[in-house]
Amino acid sequence: MGLIDTHSHVYMDAFASDIEICLKQAQESGIERILTPNVDISTISSMHKLCDKYPDYVIPMMGLHPTSIGADYTTQLNRIESCLHTHKYCAIGEIGIDLYWDKTYLKEQKIAFEEQLQWSIDLDLPVAIHARKAFHEIFDSIHKIGTKSLKGVFHSFSGTEAELKEIKQLENFKLGIGGVITYKNAKLPDIISKTSIHNILLETDSPYLPPVPHRGKRNDPIYIWETAHKVAEVYNMPIEEVARITRVNTLKIFKLECKFSS
Repeated sequence: MGLIDTHSHVYMDAFASDIEICLKQAQESGIERILTPNVDISTISSMHKLCDKYPDYVIPMMGLHPTSIGADYTTQLNRIESCLHTHKYCAIGEIGIDLYWDKTYLKEQKIAFEEQLQWSIDLDLPVAIHARKAFHEIFDSIHKIGTKSLKGVFHSFSGTEAELKEIKQLENFKLGIGGVITYKNAKLPDIISKTSIHNILLETDSPYLPPVPHRGKRNDPIYIWETAHKVAEVYNMPIEEVARITRVNTLKIFKLECKFSS
């Protein structure tokens, strides 16, 4: 029963002491691959190093995270864009707009987001979108750049039913579902029940947002199975079927080669 973690920062310092053990446990549990998004220029080297060590298992994305965008954003974008010509990536990510912490650089976030959306079109790559308190702005940019040409995933989706409806209208976008779906009083189970399992991808966002019963701990890729079981409960289907369908969804959106039969 293969499963793919579509969003995991396993190159971060939180995993420095035991990454080999962590990845071995993930593989043994049935996690077929781990897709890992970049954050900014400070994380490029560590991400590449890990992906080069596990080239068939940890698959990189390249992008500039919205919370890393400041006055020097053009310098960061130039460095990140140069990587797109020297390395192979499965997506442009993690990109987006985040207005939860600070709105100071909203203009710059929007410019950077739209430029990276254009990269994805030019390179025919999907995007991994970070959207926090900024769905309106993100939808505006997506429609501006071109809904027919763009494809990807709304990472760590925890939006409203209205926001889900708008994502569904984009046609070429999936929902990345992580540990938040397991939280007490979370509205996410009811909201995602309004869409098909064929629109769902599974992720951890390791080391962040661990699912129940691991809250308060580092979120490891292996914990994705807790999320998968909750999704199976939402859709009233066997865990094996959830793993199969979400894996196929992932292979299609990220254009990954099959490691095992579907």
